[in-house]
Amino acid sequence: MDVSGVAGRVLPVSQFPPVRVAGRGRGWYRGDCHVHSVSSHGGELTTAQLAAGARAAGLDFLATTEHNTAETHGSWSWHTGDDLLVILGQEVATRTGHWLALGVRPGRVVDWRYGVRDNVVGLYLEEVHRAGGLCVAAHPHAPYASGTFMYPYHGFDVVEVWNGQWSSDVPWQADNEAALAEWGRSLAAEICQGRWRPAVGNSDAHLEDQIGSPHTVVMADELSVDAVLAGIRAGHSWIAASDAVDLSFTVSAGDHSVGIGERLKTGDEPVVVRVDVRGVPGGTVSLHTEQGKVFAESLPGTGSGTVELLIGAEESAFIRTEVRYVNGHMAALSNPITLA
Repeated sequence: MDVSGVAGRVLPVSQFPPVRVAGRGRGWYRGDCHVHSVSSHGGELTTAQLAAGARAAGLDFLATTEHNTAETHGSWSWHTGDDLLVILGQEVATRTGHWLALGVRPGRVVDWRYGVRDNVVGLYLEEVHRAGGLCVAAHPHAPYASGTFMYPYHGFDVVEVWNGQWSSDVPWQADNEAALAEWGRSLAAEICQGRWRPAVGNSDAHLEDQIGSPHTVVMADELSVDAVLAGIRAGHSWIAASDAVDLSFTVSAGDHSVGIGERLKTGDEPVVVRVDVRGVPGGTVSLHTEQGKVFAESLPGTGSGTVELLIGAEESAFIRTEVRYVNGHMAALSNPITLA
């Protein structure tokens, strides 16, 4: 994209919209869909500690994803309530990559005893889908044996591009950068084919203070398993480093405006892109299209500001945003808004 003559600016904090607080109906809900208790290898937390950690991290939901077991499914009812939804799931740890089965039936264990050469993973994806569940390609570039994801993404609903397991102090690592780049490169072709695969981010918490760093913020009709999974499946979501970070991302043409994961019919009108950010002092907001990174602007030292950009409607099939801290680590990233 040629950005010469394109408008971009940071607005004063006084023009930042008020914080949106999600009710129990339609709203933005924060959740971590990849956590482990003592029932998983390397896990040191009880389900009670995970629930307490989720609340402390400002989360509205989490998914229990033990390694190849449903052992803790029955224990979560003691720790949930109107303020915390728990989605039953499993981390399916196969020989050649891990994936998350979210929304499985209580006590159901998805088989994991295979690898990419067996050509059977699709059977188990279909099993989860028949139950109304969601299949997530987990930490695709994890730097350990069997953790690197060797299956094609075909059949998976979403990709975990941001996994925070390796350090609670530095949750953005080189493997996340690689996963994001791979996912970003695929978007243009997928969108042109009419079906793109959203991104999510999760902590993969095993230890204290890891939960919620990062997590996925989902627009859902209500705080329920079906509504949250539907929001993730549709890409109506963005990823946050913590609950200190807030993001709003919209694209408008004329009187029409849409948000993350939605599609805007532009006609021949120019498109106004707006990104509102809180909680990233001195950070950088960037915009990305099928032509790569096309715009970047710094935030003020307060960490709160608004970036607006005017682009030609014909310049891309989609646009998405990233927000990074001063040190270059990710603070937030969105799924795309598609343009027609």
